[in-house]
Amino acid sequence: MLVLQNSLLVQNLISQSDVADILDRALCGQCLGLNECIRLIKSDDSYSIGLVGSLLRQRLYGNTATFVNNIILNYTNVCITYCKFCAFYRPPGHEQSYTLSLDEIVRRVTISRDAFGITQVLIQGGHNPNLKIEYYEEAFKAIKAKCPEVGIHGLSASEIDMIARVEKSSIKEILSRLKAAGLDSLPGAGAEILDDSVKAEISPFKIKSHEWIRIMELAHEIGLKSSATMMYGTVETEEQRAQHIMKIAKLQEKTSGFMAFIPWSFEPNKTQIQSEGLIKYPPGGLQLLKMIAIARIIYYGLIDHIQSSWLTNGIGMAQLALNYGADDFGGTLIGEEVVSATGARSTELTTHKIISAIKQIGFKVAERDNLYRTIKYY
Repeated sequence: MLVLQNSLLVQNLISQSDVADILDRALCGQCLGLNECIRLIKSDDSYSIGLVGSLLRQRLYGNTATFVNNIILNYTNVCITYCKFCAFYRPPGHEQSYTLSLDEIVRRVTISRDAFGITQVLIQGGHNPNLKIEYYEEAFKAIKAKCPEVGIHGLSASEIDMIARVEKSSIKEILSRLKAAGLDSLPGAGAEILDDSVKAEISPFKIKSHEWIRIMELAHEIGLKSSATMMYGTVETEEQRAQHIMKIAKLQEKTSGFMAFIPWSFEPNKTQIQSEGLIKYPPGGLQLLKMIAIARIIYYGLIDHIQSSWLTNGIGMAQLALNYGADDFGGTLIGEEVVSATGARSTELTTHKIISAIKQIGFKVAERDNLYRTIKYY
């Protein structure tokens, strides 16, 4: 991607694009809607879209990319939602099922803090009907007692819903209790594509689209910031992708609670979707780059951070994504088990490797915490 200093050069490059009018409006800071988002997704001009995404990112962050020193802690693989896109879950009673003890959870976080200097633990797992809210409260309190400097970025909206159903309690009460126990922020998992016809095909037992939106809204209302995600590349249409992006934009206009947006491509290996031949879009790096750029364009001035999504697309594509509008590399995901269950690639990535990867493409590097506050520069 070119260094974008010559505005006339940029205008000449995008003037021949089939979406030139949209890109001009984006560069002028104008708000874009659903129809513009659909046109961007359907356009084949990934280069011009990426050029504008890169320019908008430069306006906000210059030539600096961030990352978080993080571990993923998948506390249980027991799950009763049986999502067709997941190779990680095991039904209750399965010989390969597991649930970590509270001592083991604290041990893993403490060792990672001492050995790697982590500042965040991402806690996610299956929808385990045998776990009551006390399990999570005790885990969060114990982590904060041993490692008060480590942020807890944990539990998807669908996991929150599972806890509420087990407890026969309201979502707001569950969120409030978890926040009081030490939960700092929520990941965006469980959204997939916010369209119930898509969910009916790939995750029929999971929460509906409006329920994901409502849980996130309630979290924002009580002061819990969150991420938003989109898992694309299963059975959704281009229009449904655009509707997903705009639903998140609408909630952000209301709450300002989303810190970051993370698009990631479906990893089909060893999943039911693959075995049933339901994949509509084969995974590819160009799709990721275009989705990164479109996210930056649509969310410019609305959601601050776009993550490069190395976990499902690899380090090389994540490097390119920084030139298409992403400003955050994600995190050091030592211990991750969900994506690695597909056997697609190794998911171990250390701080040193991330810093090297960012510097290799000429970016400055800053480490952040779970609330996107800068800790230090490298």
